[in-house]
Amino acid sequence: WIGILALYTVHKGQFNCPGGGLLHSYLLVLLILLASIICALCALVYISMQGTISNPGPRKSLPKLLYTRLLLYLPEFIWAIVGAVWVSDSSVHCEKTVINVVIGTVIASWVIIIFTVIGVVIVFDPLGGKKTFYLTDGVNRNLESSQSGQLLYNVKSTATRVWEKRIRLLCCCIVQDDDHRVAFTSIAELFRTYFSDTDLVPSDIAAGLILLHQEQDKMESCPKEPEEVLCQSPSSLVTDDLDIELDNAAHYMLFAAAAYGWPYYIYTNPFTALCKLNGDCCGNRRTDSDITGSDRHNFHFGSILKITGLQYRDFIHISFHNKIYEIPFFVALDHKKEAIVVAVRGTLSFEDILTDLSADCEDLTLEDVLENGFVHKGITQAANYIYRKLINDGILNQAFTTAPEYKLVVVGHSLGGGTCYAFSPPGGLLSKSLADYTKHFIVSVIVGKDLVARLSMPNMEDLKRRIVRIVANCNRPKYQILLRGCWYEVFGGDPDNFPTELDARNEDALTQPLLAEESLMVHRSPSYNALEDESHLNSPPQYPHLYLPGKIIHVVEESSSRRLCSSDIKYTARWSNETVFSSILISPKMITDHMPDVVLKALNSLSQEHASCISCQAR
Repeated sequence: WIGILALYTVHKGQFNCPGGGLLHSYLLVLLILLASIICALCALVYISMQGTISNPGPRKSLPKLLYTRLLLYLPEFIWAIVGAVWVSDSSVHCEKTVINVVIGTVIASWVIIIFTVIGVVIVFDPLGGKKTFYLTDGVNRNLESSQSGQLLYNVKSTATRVWEKRIRLLCCCIVQDDDHRVAFTSIAELFRTYFSDTDLVPSDIAAGLILLHQEQDKMESCPKEPEEVLCQSPSSLVTDDLDIELDNAAHYMLFAAAAYGWPYYIYTNPFTALCKLNGDCCGNRRTDSDITGSDRHNFHFGSILKITGLQYRDFIHISFHNKIYEIPFFVALDHKKEAIVVAVRGTLSFEDILTDLSADCEDLTLEDVLENGFVHKGITQAANYIYRKLINDGILNQAFTTAPEYKLVVVGHSLGGGTCYAFSPPGGLLSKSLADYTKHFIVSVIVGKDLVARLSMPNMEDLKRRIVRIVANCNRPKYQILLRGCWYEVFGGDPDNFPTELDARNEDALTQPLLAEESLMVHRSPSYNALEDESHLNSPPQYPHLYLPGKIIHVVEESSSRRLCSSDIKYTARWSNETVFSSILISPKMITDHMPDVVLKALNSLSQEHASCISCQAR
């Protein structure tokens, strides 16, 4: 608006030309129209800043303002069309500068309209009105009537279809077959189940995560009880065993990272990787390895060679084939540890994401486990695919024929981490009985507050309830929470004191009854009810509690700046158990702690520290 006003003022006397009156009228009306829109937006911003998340009373006039802004779209759109027609009219013969000014104004108007429409499409919830039917305990109690039951069924079906369309749109660039369609439906059902019972918008969730992080930091700063400190003191035997496993883990993490191929190599060597790969890979050197799948210019294989330090002849089989439930892996001879290594790649493609999100539970019965177990459907199907390839295609037979005295070691990171050395594996992987069974042959390595290691449907339900609870009890306006949260994450400071809605005023002063914690839930999902009982054993049948595999090594930062950009980091490691990861922790590093380069750096740091200690003792 300011730009148009300045241009209008500068060129005000230059419209005395054929057709100039039309252009003058266009700019003048556009200034008035934009001024009206700015006033409406300022009013929207001001009213939106009033009240709190759980006290919407001061914002009760907001719908009227939204509809006012919506009505202004019509003249804005019509006037943009009029401007385009007038500026392209051949009868207009004004100075070129004036015409260019108006053309720029017309283009700017269309850009604003297009981006506004895109924004509305992104944030609009087509299920918003239907949620009121999905609703309250009253309808749930009256589902005996066929009409109410059919209504609820229709709403659920609509919600599932909406999520399925969103997923199909996101995955429009990949070839879709029957497996994809089944996965789309399963993932849509998962999202519908998780998101349909809350009345929270994305900014509410962001505010809740900020408050939870500060609450968590406040609790972590409290001194531990003496009994807790004593319980965590390891014996020398346990420490020796841990040091051995950490050395092995640091070695095998290289193979798990190498499975990502050239994206990981370029990510960790951004300035030199392309030159090195071009020099080594463009010659298209032949290899005796069995390679399947696409690897243009040998970039993937060249990166694997660079990262592992192995020779061409050390590789038995390499698969870059990637579909849903079918993930890349390679088999190589590790002469240093005398092992046949099967390295499974983690999440890197849309197909891998679909595999991750296929989170339904499948039964798994083993002879050595009395109790029937449950496993993550998508990851189990991916594991079965690799198992069939290794056995049916004779890959392992070939490897053991080449090196019969070597042992078998399976490694993987993230999606590939349901293995012998599982680096940052997903949290919702195995039921308790199977998790205990795998402690004989699997070691999981988790760094810090890794989000993925804590991801499971019960944990997500628990996070949802914690967000609802904390935003329902905070009396700060949302914009203050978000601004203070950004400052806290970037510059640090003391955590908030978490004032509640009634701390500074009495209930009679409120302009509208509070949206208590229960009111922020449109209805209670089965998972929510299970969590309400503070029980981690009674989750819904569709999503029972699943755990990390095997024995767990938890690597944490012993001393560093709490901020994300800190470079001075020292790590410590300890044996842990699956219950430690039964809650999602909020942290700026909850994503970066999952990255393979961070895991490898932490393990190398611990391994080098252990080696230096041994050398010091030898002296």
